Amino acid sequence: FRGYVLRKIMRRAMRHGMRLGIGETFLHQLVDIIVREMGDQYPELRSNRDTVVSVVRNEEDRFSAVLAGGLPRLEDAIERAAAAPGRLLSGDEAFKLYDTFGLPLDFIEDLAGEKQVGVDRDAFERAMEGQREKARAKSAFEGKKGQEFAFASDESQHGLAEAGDRFEGYTTTTVKGTPVIALFDKQRRQVTELREGSAGYAALGQTPFYVEAGGQVSDVGQFHADGSGAAAEVEGVTRIAAGMPRLHRIHLTSGTLRERDLITAEVDAPTRDATRRNHTATHLLHAALRKVLGSHVKQAGSLVAPDRLRFDFVHASPVTRDEMLELEQIVNEQIYRNAPVVTDERSTQEAMASGAMALFGEKYGDRVRVVSIPGFSMELCGGTHCRATGDIGFFTIVSESGVAAGVRRIEAVTGAGAVQHHQKLRASLEDMLGALGTTADRGRAAIEHLQAESKRLAREMATQKQKAAIEGLENAFKTHHLGDVTLKVLVATAWDKETVRTAIDNSRASLNNGVVLVASVFPDRAQLAAGVTPDLTNRVHAGVLIKALAPIVGGKGGGRPDFAEAGGKDPSRVAKELEGQSLEALKGLIAAGPGSQG
Repeated sequence: FRGYVLRKIMRRAMRHGMRLGIGETFLHQLVDIIVREMGDQYPELRSNRDTVVSVVRNEEDRFSAVLAGGLPRLEDAIERAAAAPGRLLSGDEAFKLYDTFGLPLDFIEDLAGEKQVGVDRDAFERAMEGQREKARAKSAFEGKKGQEFAFASDESQHGLAEAGDRFEGYTTTTVKGTPVIALFDKQRRQVTELREGSAGYAALGQTPFYVEAGGQVSDVGQFHADGSGAAAEVEGVTRIAAGMPRLHRIHLTSGTLRERDLITAEVDAPTRDATRRNHTATHLLHAALRKVLGSHVKQAGSLVAPDRLRFDFVHASPVTRDEMLELEQIVNEQIYRNAPVVTDERSTQEAMASGAMALFGEKYGDRVRVVSIPGFSMELCGGTHCRATGDIGFFTIVSESGVAAGVRRIEAVTGAGAVQHHQKLRASLEDMLGALGTTADRGRAAIEHLQAESKRLAREMATQKQKAAIEGLENAFKTHHLGDVTLKVLVATAWDKETVRTAIDNSRASLNNGVVLVASVFPDRAQLAAGVTPDLTNRVHAGVLIKALAPIVGGKGGGRPDFAEAGGKDPSRVAKELEGQSLEALKGLIAAGPGSQG
């Protein structure tokens, strides 16, 4: 929200700058004035000056791009609305400008207001809600906020709320003899039993299963009933509501599971271990980002899964290759250090005072769990972690990208996943080197040579195609004979100068005492070029001939005895007049004889 308000203020300032005639980005140039005037009261302005300039400049560039695409359309829409009864810009039109071209609604309203044009906000909000509904329909997480759980009675609901559940997953992946305290079928209706082949939800008195929170995905695993032989796969974990027990999403593979059955709940340990590696690595990455990019880096979202980690963070520009290499090096150095991962509970006030990082916007209770890697990282976190950083094994970044204005995303893998990633990269590299017939140390040179050769062949192919096309047009020339002199004339459409020159050279190569004249006609202009064979230049000067013909295209021209050009902005007369006038001009030059053409 704070970012939205600041962006709104900045964009309004940019718009007013444009109205004052400032034709380029300017806000970032004011940062030094702010630093000078307010740096004593806010020392962080001085220490983060370059970051502030970069953020402001990037925002200016982004909004300039938005305006380039959307502003002409907005101005046109406002003009049409101003000319219509009611002077109201429709909500659909405003939403299109917002959704397709990225113009904020307040910006649309500001510009419309300057022309005394209103905006149909109600219709805009309806269109916006329709878009949200479509997004919700496509969301992979729709089920989480879909149908609510239906309890058998109010007493049952209150009883479940009072029962709660104890999470034992920080210290173990298996809990034996824990009671089933509630069951729900797949329609989320409370039932007393689930039979083989059915799916549903189960609440337990104690559980080792982590429920998705803080970016970390739920655990998966198995249930085994201690007496009845019932067994189930645990596919995920969710919550009914805050303060209620977590519900294990299960599929019965055998037997019947009933309320009050005592079961063994077992988390899939390899999957949990992979998730723990990625979660601890996420903390290392967060701390490394702040060291490499600056203390302005703040977490903006995350995903911690067994196969990968994803970390979104506040930063204005893409992370460079060198910065990513440095991040990998720092994280892996912490892994090789095999530092202990320390967890303890503290009061929120004490944790924040000790410098623990907290996620902005997250609500915390009176007591919080602090996860520390001594001397490197300290964060508030309720997730599961390695006992020591060495358990992570290896860390590598897979990708870096932008996900929103001022927010970047890094995806990475650890442990066996990191090894597999590098094995795939190595296999791909070996395949490419094999195809190139070279080795790794010569790979770059081989690729550069291949690129240069590809460009050369492309140019050669284009030349050959052009030559073939021109040779195919030889019959399109209109040929006239004036005694021993041959005149060939061609009117072409939108040929560039190189193509015109090539056509003239190809045509006169087979001539004696010849003149080749080519006109290239465009919608708004025309070009003329004349070539004279060497054995005729003492009698016909190409430059004199082209000067005589240049008025046809409304221009001027000239050149050498063997080649000359002219250009003008009137293509309308070329088709009708060029052939006749060129014959007359050539007759005059021939009749004048050698030496009369300068």
